[in-house]
Amino acid sequence: MSKLVHAQWSSKMTFVLAAAGSAVGLGNIWRFSYMVGDSGGAAFVLIYLACVALVGLPILVAEWLIGRRGQENPINAMADLARRNGRLPAWAVVGASGVLAAFLILSFYSVIGGWSLSYTLGSVTGRFTGQDADGIGALFGSLLGSPGMLTLWHTAFMALVIFIVARGVTKGLEGAVRTMMPGLVLLLIVLVGYGMTTGHFGEALAFMFRPDWSAVTGGVVLAAMGQAFFTLSLGMGIMMAYGSYLGEDVNLIGTARTVIILDTVIALLAGMAIFPIVFANGMSPADGPGLIFVNLPVAFGNMTGGAILGLMFFLLLTFAALTSAISLLEPVVELVEERTPLSRVAATLTSGVAVWALGIAALMSFNVWGDFLIFGLNIFDLLDTFTSKVLLPLTGLGAILFVAWCLERQSVASELGLAGGTERLWHLVARYVAPIGVIVVFVTGLL
Repeated sequence: MSKLVHAQWSSKMTFVLAAAGSAVGLGNIWRFSYMVGDSGGAAFVLIYLACVALVGLPILVAEWLIGRRGQENPINAMADLARRNGRLPAWAVVGASGVLAAFLILSFYSVIGGWSLSYTLGSVTGRFTGQDADGIGALFGSLLGSPGMLTLWHTAFMALVIFIVARGVTKGLEGAVRTMMPGLVLLLIVLVGYGMTTGHFGEALAFMFRPDWSAVTGGVVLAAMGQAFFTLSLGMGIMMAYGSYLGEDVNLIGTARTVIILDTVIALLAGMAIFPIVFANGMSPADGPGLIFVNLPVAFGNMTGGAILGLMFFLLLTFAALTSAISLLEPVVELVEERTPLSRVAATLTSGVAVWALGIAALMSFNVWGDFLIFGLNIFDLLDTFTSKVLLPLTGLGAILFVAWCLERQSVASELGLAGGTERLWHLVARYVAPIGVIVVFVTGLL
């Protein structure tokens, strides 16, 4: 059941904030910066930006274009555009795989968001004060080992996400990103300011930005290409759904550049905030999730003003998780709202509860269902692996192939404001370079 009047973003700026908020997630807070430091510093950044320009940006623009032309949920948009352009309606499977990816990702992403909420409260109550690595490790292990506590925090996080999304595009999504994105940037700037006082800020900058071309290998290039693809929330139905709320006045390529710049700057600021604290406390930057949930709490618990800094950091982490989570729920809700008689609130509750239920299975992978394996993976890891290595690249590949090969070339060029050499460059990249890049990442991920 398609709606006669489709919601619209109130301004270009709120759309940019929403798209950037979707792109800025938990991985940006530690993973990108660590990859920069461990994979050649400034050399990796340059390779990453090239991959963004050749793979990420074209697919991002393609997904927005599909959403804006369709003005419906990803499945309906793909089916309708295929029909209008004389193509098989089976192209709708591209939209379906994106919505499925968003649904599955949010189920386990919410579990990690729950960890962040738990640690935010722990910072307030002084749970980390005076603790050593063994003590914090035991606290984290206790959290993972308790299905009751994990369910409590998973439920609290999903309740926040459902509340925001149920309020709709203007009051819900826009209201949230208008508050949380500036708050996220402000928290980052304050934490970077603190990092400058540790005496290890220069070491952090050298770790992240000193060019080391000898560290660049084929694996590093593939990692940069994968990061360029996944950091922009591509292949999840999100950008198609967000594009469906766009008016014709928004320049898609220019807006994509803005979102990419914001996403990259925030990721690098996160590194400049985290790594001075890491080096000042003699920790390894390569510890991944352990860095966030074990090592940093040790540092916060044993430094002057650590309680306040810890609270700010985990608020930052929670904001990043929430802005991504609401974007993950949106394409699912849009689909349910447009294909059923349910209202926005009822569609959100139905979708959110279904995601929450699958999340219960994911969190039980850490405790009572720890021995239950499918293809050698527990439920949490299976959801992560299937979405990141299969659904996301295939959905992104389908989107760019559809726009580049199935839509009329001149109409796409006109909508994107391209002509002459720039149009020929777009055509080359969209038809050949970006798809080949995704295929390489997809095949490599399966090996």
